[in-house]
Amino acid sequence: MVLGSWNSLKVIKDTEFGIYLSDGTDDVLLPIKQVPEGTNKGDMLDVFIYRDSSDRIISTTNKPLIELGQIRKLTVKNVTGHGAYLDWGLEKDLLLPFKEQTCEVKEGKSYLVRLYEDKTHRLAASMRLYGYLEPNDKYEKGSHITGTVYEYRKGMGAFVAIDDKYYGLIHESEIYTRVEVGDEVNARVVNKRPDGKTDLALREKGYVQMEDDAEMVYDVIKSYGGVLPFDDKADKDLIKTEFGISKNAFKRAVGRLYKERRIEIKEGKIIITEN
Repeated sequence: MVLGSWNSLKVIKDTEFGIYLSDGTDDVLLPIKQVPEGTNKGDMLDVFIYRDSSDRIISTTNKPLIELGQIRKLTVKNVTGHGAYLDWGLEKDLLLPFKEQTCEVKEGKSYLVRLYEDKTHRLAASMRLYGYLEPNDKYEKGSHITGTVYEYRKGMGAFVAIDDKYYGLIHESEIYTRVEVGDEVNARVVNKRPDGKTDLALREKGYVQMEDDAEMVYDVIKSYGGVLPFDDKADKDLIKTEFGISKNAFKRAVGRLYKERRIEIKEGKIIITEN
């Protein structure tokens, strides 16, 4: 029998609390509430094998949300001193050990995890996905993707599973807004490496992004009563804090608004000129 997977087993014995199934070597219980109506001795059943709350190997006909070796997004039900417990669709919740977490997880939030069998032959989840994703053979440079952040490394950036399947990385220099592990992101492919790993950007190319940035900057200036107390010569960290974009992107947005005569720059301030 393969733990964490579906197995086709033969019914060998019927009891008051369930039926026993066998692969010819080992036997396992299928609880009475799981037994399909009309099941008889000698029938073959497809069942999922895992361990119950008493750590006994048991079978079920319920479909789990993840199987051995798969990568899926699961929700944290609670966090304890042993780690976090995830909802994977079965009666016994799935343990995500502290050592397999890439960040401090939060109850109610979903994270991308891999199901594996540990050294003690128990099923567990891991957020450490590097080495288990696939090379990108689907998206070319300029394509738009959706993915899930599974790890963040300072100095490198956000590691993203594109389609929850392929390798992706948003370099730290491309991140101008808060990105957390577990977040789903929409990004653009800026480089597809020969090894199949993919560099991503959260923002569009400058000329495409500029229009959206200009409207966002204009709205922020309005929130200041129409007078921003600094101009495009301000410190890049101040600009990033206030607008969530780079200094160059801010300059492009301000330049567009100025060209459209919607603002004026005067005495180190940006002032809205429209009514």
